[in-house]
Amino acid sequence: MEHLELFFKSIFIDNMVFATFLGMCSYLAVSKKVSTAVGLGAAVIFVLAITVPLNWLLDQYILQPGALSWLGEEYAAYDLSFLSFIMFIATIATMVQLVEIVVEKFSPSLYNSLGIFLPLIAVNCAILGGSLFMQSREIESLGLALNYGVGSGIGWFLAILAIAAIREKIRYSNVPPALRGLGITFIITGLMAIGFMSFGGMLTGGDEEAKPSSEPTTTTIEVIKEEIKKEEAILKSDLEIAENTNK
Repeated sequence: MEHLELFFKSIFIDNMVFATFLGMCSYLAVSKKVSTAVGLGAAVIFVLAITVPLNWLLDQYILQPGALSWLGEEYAAYDLSFLSFIMFIATIATMVQLVEIVVEKFSPSLYNSLGIFLPLIAVNCAILGGSLFMQSREIESLGLALNYGVGSGIGWFLAILAIAAIREKIRYSNVPPALRGLGITFIITGLMAIGFMSFGGMLTGGDEEAKPSSEPTTTTIEVIKEEIKKEEAILKSDLEIAENTNK
C-alpha cells in the first residue's frame, strides 16, 4: 500500500511540472510535437528511475552524518552532506551521457529532433529535484526510492505529452495574436496545474485515529458550574455597590 500510495502521489499530487514547476525549460521547448515529447519524456523516466535510487544509496552510505560508520567507528563522526549537490549532479550527468549514447545509436532521428535538450537533461532541475526531494522526504528504502523516481518521471512524461498534444491541436485554432506561442502555452499549463490540484484529496482517506469525544465530562461540568457561581457572586456584589451608591 505504501508503494502504491507513493507511486500515485508522485505522478498526480506532487507532479514535477504542475506542483513544483520544475523542468519547465525542456517542457516548453520540446513540447511542440508529440513524437519529440514522447522521446524526451521516456528519457526523463529512465534517468529518474536510475539516478534517484543511486543517489539514495549515496545519501544513505556516504553523505548523511554518520553514514560512513560501515567503514569503522573512527569514520562515524564524518559528515559529507555538503557534497550532496556535487555527488547527485555527477550521477545524473553520467546517466544522461549513457542515455545520449543509446538514443544516438538506436534512434538518430529522435536524437536530431531533441537537439541540445537531450544533454541538457543533466542540468534539468526536475532530475535534480527528484533526488533532492527523495533526500528531504527521508524515503526509507531503496524500493521506495525506485518507486518515487519512476513515478516522478511518469508524472513529467504525462505533463509534456499532454501539453504537446494540446499545442498540436491549437495550431489550427483561432488563438489571439498576442497569445500565440508561449503565451497560450503558459495559460494552458496554469489551467492544467489547477486541474491536477484536484488530485490532492485522492490519497487523504484511510484509517483515521479515533477522535476524543466532544461531549463534556463530569469534571468539566463541575468546573463550569463553579465558574458560573463565581460570576453570579461578582454580579450580586456589583449590584449591591450600585444600589448603595444610588442611595
